[in-house]
Amino acid sequence: MARHLITSALPYINGIKHLGNMVGSMLPADVYSRYLRQRGHDVLYICATDEHGTPAELAAKEQGLPVAEFCAQAHDAQKAVYDGFALAFDYFGRSSSKQNVEITQHFARKLNENGFIEERAIRQVYSPADGRFLPDRYVEGTCPHCGYDKARGDQCENCTRVLDPTDLLNPRSAISGSTDLEVRETKHLFLLQSKLQHEVEAWVARHEDDWPQLASSIARKWLNEGLHDRAITRDLDWGVPVPADTWPELAAEGKVFYVWFDAPIEYIGATKEWADQDPENRDWKSWWYEADSGENPVRYTEFMAKDNVPFHTVMFPATELGVREPWKMVDYVKAFNWLTYYGGKFSTSQKRGVFTDQALDILPADYWRYFLIANAPESDDSSFTWEHFTATVNKDLADTLGNFVNRVLSFSRKRFGEEVPAGGEPGEAEARLGEEIARLLAEYEQQMEALQFRKAAAALRALWSAGNSYLEEKAPWLEIKTNKDGAALTLRTAMNLIHLYAVVSEPFIPATSAAMRQAFSLTGDTATWVAQEEAKALASVPAGTPFTVPPVLFAKLTDDDLAAYKERFGGETAA
Repeated sequence: MARHLITSALPYINGIKHLGNMVGSMLPADVYSRYLRQRGHDVLYICATDEHGTPAELAAKEQGLPVAEFCAQAHDAQKAVYDGFALAFDYFGRSSSKQNVEITQHFARKLNENGFIEERAIRQVYSPADGRFLPDRYVEGTCPHCGYDKARGDQCENCTRVLDPTDLLNPRSAISGSTDLEVRETKHLFLLQSKLQHEVEAWVARHEDDWPQLASSIARKWLNEGLHDRAITRDLDWGVPVPADTWPELAAEGKVFYVWFDAPIEYIGATKEWADQDPENRDWKSWWYEADSGENPVRYTEFMAKDNVPFHTVMFPATELGVREPWKMVDYVKAFNWLTYYGGKFSTSQKRGVFTDQALDILPADYWRYFLIANAPESDDSSFTWEHFTATVNKDLADTLGNFVNRVLSFSRKRFGEEVPAGGEPGEAEARLGEEIARLLAEYEQQMEALQFRKAAAALRALWSAGNSYLEEKAPWLEIKTNKDGAALTLRTAMNLIHLYAVVSEPFIPATSAAMRQAFSLTGDTATWVAQEEAKALASVPAGTPFTVPPVLFAKLTDDDLAAYKERFGGETAA
């Protein structure tokens, strides 16, 4: 039994996330975690809200709340949505936890001891009206490239150009709106990534051939351009404080660590949060500190969208290497492209696209889980459209799986009662079916092991389709007229397929899988997976097993539904 540590990029605290965020990190991590658990592995799936940085302060200010109170409420709101999506985190923490503060400060001290942090004077925008230096995102103005008048001091969301606050035309404070801004000198801590360039290159070289091309190409691009020393502190009221025992002057000035320094460390911090809930039975260091991992090493897999790749393949590894302690580093980076909305970007700030809470208001989680993973943006960006969504739900979920389950169970109950019928011995058709199911199951397992989610979904869909092909071939509604035992065998075989589908579909559609499994009153049904020989035999649900017909698993979406969705959310990208 292998040990698997799994993390997904931390969702930022300022609001409910959209579908693109869900499919780019948390959902595939959950699908993979569920699959590994079913195969008997020891899995720890960790995530958390990313709570520091300028947007958290601005969002709190907009709602008139202290930032700590805002973050606590937002964390609970996000967790409720993730519970609704059936994301089975082992722990969902908070980057503002005391554990993350302690570990982040420890990392900073060690980096400083090893000569990888330097205090430097820089020139930064200062607002006399606010009485403070303004971090990049606290400066707003007009983009000099495209004329967008709500560009931030770090990047224009409209044209995506990277900016410096001094690039903006007509700059103003995002706090007070004051245009009376000055440029003054202040001191900050810099992580000397340039001194770690060769170590990071060597580490990436050992892993990049195993990673998806998207992850390795982004890491290599950053390394080829050269690692630059990067400021890791900011002038904010909310964040991990610079420790006074090491930098008393900066601590007195209220400096905090930059969110992208402490956020990846929160993977470790959240694991310690998890362990601190039950310290006698949970050892966080055995997952993260390789000297304590014992004889069964950990395989660490990270899930993220492509914009987070540089931080996880270059910056955080540089931090871990510079600490000079045996912290666990990532083995496999599963990177995703972007899910777009009718070809345009989802946008939290501009409320463009479908957000996860809205999705759950419309339909249960399994509709979304299946569609998103079956269309995951792995090799390229993929576009969400309501037309594609409704067509996929109707064809794959309602017709291929849902209709198969309903007509098998309903017809059997009508003609044979509420127990699985016996019928005759399996024949040639059942032998062919068993071989096909075993082959498709092996393909499904192979793609899941390779973290190829679209291909895994295609293999799962093929498993469902095989049942329909068998049912059409045997046609028990005709067979029963001349061969009642033959029809009973067909239905018994199909019911065994339903149970198999319930087991192996669980990573994708957990609620539906549970409903299919609960349709059979099987004593001691503790199977977590289906072995190849079991798949061939299709005999895990014996004759005489009581069963019920569950409610409709997936409702077919109508043209009226499609029209309503497009009217509510728009059927094309906002300009």
